[in-house]
Amino acid sequence: MSAVDLLTVGEALVSLRSPGPLATGGPLTMHLAGAECNVAIGLARLGHRAAWVGRVSGDELGEFVLRQLRAEGVGTAGARRDPDRSAGLMFLERRTADVTRVGYHRTGSAGSALGVADLREPLAAGARVLHLTGITPALSDSARAAVTWAAREAAQAGTSVSLDVNYRSRLWSREAARATLTPLAGYASVVVASADELDLVAEPDAGEASAAAGLLRRGVRTVLVKLGADGARAYTRDGVTQVDAVPVTAVDTVGAGDAFTAGYLSGHLDGLDLVDRLRRAVALGAFAVAAHGDWEGLPRRDELSLITGSAAGTTLR
Repeated sequence: MSAVDLLTVGEALVSLRSPGPLATGGPLTMHLAGAECNVAIGLARLGHRAAWVGRVSGDELGEFVLRQLRAEGVGTAGARRDPDRSAGLMFLERRTADVTRVGYHRTGSAGSALGVADLREPLAAGARVLHLTGITPALSDSARAAVTWAAREAAQAGTSVSLDVNYRSRLWSREAARATLTPLAGYASVVVASADELDLVAEPDAGEASAAAGLLRRGVRTVLVKLGADGARAYTRDGVTQVDAVPVTAVDTVGAGDAFTAGYLSGHLDGLDLVDRLRRAVALGAFAVAAHGDWEGLPRRDELSLITGSAAGTTLR
């Protein structure tokens, strides 16, 4: 293994999608899912060297996950096959035209067995950015210990650590999440959260600005607040910067936050200033919501201008 631009750690899921209610037995299509995978693919499509580390099942579903990642240019040399555990599954149904419902079958999955030993070699190989989410430490005690260890080791080595809070209420309570994620945020250079997630990494009763200020005092360099259709806000020691969202017709919002994070980290790796990093972040978020799938609609570098430079309904010939 060799040094990469971005190393990310987490659980890759097999997503089974239905265009209608699952209860009526609609057709299912198989896709790769997982917040960390989405970010890695977003970076790889933009030409960055990205690698994913985790455990996958030893069967055909595990092979599917690795083939999908490799096909998108994401390094999987640090991934481990687990013959004794099953793949984590995500079921996604388009319940109505405006409501998508997600369910998980991931208890005891291969991904949940992640441990410190899985991360030692990939982390030692080096990365410019280590990206983590609040999903992985919710999976098991060993996964929580592994993520905490990786964040601490990377921070001590001078590697930038990115933490997306990404709270999942079906995995753990807010109290349990806060107990793990608040100290974890202390190792991060960049913290990403929606407005209702900030209390999981800061003072519970603090407002957005106060929560961000508290994180900056702890050593976080940038606090990114995702605002959905209203764009995004960034807090740094130089002040507050906000950019508007890119107006698009939204067809599928799953994966939009991961796309936003991928865009921001891409801009960071390219040395862009804060405003341009945020612009790339909201552009990738727009690409994500304008296409079906967690990551399928994410752009290559030569496509970045498509969503901001073309009028609605444009056909390129």
